[in-house]
Amino acid sequence: MTDRINAPVPQRTLPFRRTFGIGFCALLLSACAVGPDYQRPDMPTPAHFKQAEGWTQANPSDAIARGAWWEIYGDPQLNTLVEKLNTSNQTVAQYEAQYRQAAALVRSARGAFFPTLDLTTSKNRSSQGTGSSSSSLSSSSSGIRDTYNAQLGVSWEADIWGKLRRGLEADKANAQASLADLASMQLSLQSQLVQNYLQLRVIDEQKRLLEKTVDTYQRSLTMTQNQYRAGISGRDAVAQAQTQLKSTQADLIDLAWQRAQYESAIAVLMGQAPADFSLATSDSVPALPQIPVQLPSQLLERRPDIAAAERSVMAANANIGVAKAAYYPDLTLSMSGGYSSSTFSNWISLPNRFWSVGPQLAMTLFDGGQRAAEVDRTEAVYDQTVAQYRQTVLDGFKEVEDYLAQLRVYEQEAGVRAEALASARDSLRLTSNQYKAGLIGYLDVVNVQTTALSNERSVLTLLESRLVASVQLIAALGGGWDAETGLTRDPQLSGR
Repeated sequence: MTDRINAPVPQRTLPFRRTFGIGFCALLLSACAVGPDYQRPDMPTPAHFKQAEGWTQANPSDAIARGAWWEIYGDPQLNTLVEKLNTSNQTVAQYEAQYRQAAALVRSARGAFFPTLDLTTSKNRSSQGTGSSSSSLSSSSSGIRDTYNAQLGVSWEADIWGKLRRGLEADKANAQASLADLASMQLSLQSQLVQNYLQLRVIDEQKRLLEKTVDTYQRSLTMTQNQYRAGISGRDAVAQAQTQLKSTQADLIDLAWQRAQYESAIAVLMGQAPADFSLATSDSVPALPQIPVQLPSQLLERRPDIAAAERSVMAANANIGVAKAAYYPDLTLSMSGGYSSSTFSNWISLPNRFWSVGPQLAMTLFDGGQRAAEVDRTEAVYDQTVAQYRQTVLDGFKEVEDYLAQLRVYEQEAGVRAEALASARDSLRLTSNQYKAGLIGYLDVVNVQTTALSNERSVLTLLESRLVASVQLIAALGGGWDAETGLTRDPQLSGR
């Protein structure tokens, strides 16, 4: 037993042990990766929004699905339209395809960590002249030789310096940025559709107002004509009543093309031809919702465009490591074996076998400064993406502040306009009674009616502005999107 233990190791096992030892060392060294580890760029974040002081906070409804922010308006038809947009919009389809390309690159980069296995079979027919020193005429009297080859090869690149890992890190960040771009575009298109829908519903309300006003003016014209025939009023009163009626009818006709424009825009956003889509008139306008306003720091996670900009910084940071890894040698372990014979009958047989195994270490000794230039370029790209990220954050803060201020001012204006409308309606009632009693002329009635109609339409226009601003604020706050839950569409993007 002692002799067996102390016996020398057979020489045929040494190449395998050397190869195994080199591979094991490579695995130990692969724990390190050159290049800077990613850290989110510093960005001063205010403690609160300046325009949010006094803002009425509202808790989001539990009945609203995550991301379905448009449900806050409580309009089932609007919900259906937006869901159609999510599945059929062609711009969303473009960004979806772009994201799938980025996700495929991640899978490709992950595949580089595994060995490559190749199988090759071939048949070669060759001939050499009799004057060649390497000619072999013994195999064929004509000097023609057939060679059959079958070879199986395995190669694996050891990621000693982290080049592959940094490349995978960059590809994953780019894929996440692409997914955030998809969410950003989808949010923008959803916002456009909701705005168009709300504006169309306000037009429907204006149409009902003008139709009611036209009926009132028609009765006034009839009454004025009767008074003219009775000699109570002059021809000028009839002309004023007719002018007022026709002007209002023209305004009513003008609403038709405005509504058609919004209807066509909604159709295109849903991926349909305008000729194949129509939206029935509604009896009401969705109510103005209460919008919960998050802290400014939460905006960094909720806005997809900010998340996309931050992922671009992450990718640029990883690319610095890829560029720096080019300074270090690449280690590739390869092994191949197979059969080679000049005859097909005994091609796959033990005497015709061959094999080879061994590591390959390769590095560039001189490249005229190309690697240094590439490192400088990637660092400059990183600085650029950091600046873009910070600017995107600032723009996000500005948008929220602007829409908060806009809604606050509109709310104050709405209170004043409501009082003005109440006064205008009261003045119209009193003036109409005086005219019917013959105390005043019709010109006084026309002026009061014009003022009352102007106030009615101003209130509706202000309601439209408030609804549009509410949609814009929700979009500026990131809608229902969240960076923690919005970047998990592809499980390949999480983990290695």
